[in-house]
Amino acid sequence: MAFTVLLTDDAAQDLEELYLHIARQDGWQKAEYILDRIEKAIASFSEYPERGCYPYELSSVGIREYREIFFKPYRIIYRFVKDCVHIYLIADGRRNMQSLLERRLLHA
Repeated sequence: MAFTVLLTDDAAQDLEELYLHIARQDGWQKAEYILDRIEKAIASFSEYPERGCYPYELSSVGIREYREIFFKPYRIIYRFVKDCVHIYLIADGRRNMQSLLERRLLHA
């Protein structure tokens, strides 16, 4: 069974900003490589949506409705509901993830 994978507007913006940042810092080839790997990871949700783990920052306070996978140092935070995977956040895991997750997921 193939599951539908949807990027929220915020996650799509995350991807765009990440791409531009990497392109400025490390060049367009590196940005293309990173974007391709992240897009492949996201596409894999259509077959394996429950493969991720619970984000520590959320599970430590009892929230287990979100999952994450890594393409280090990048983290892809998503939620699997019925036959659909919603991507909420794509971010460099070296950021203050606690604050970012609270703003993006808990206060949205």
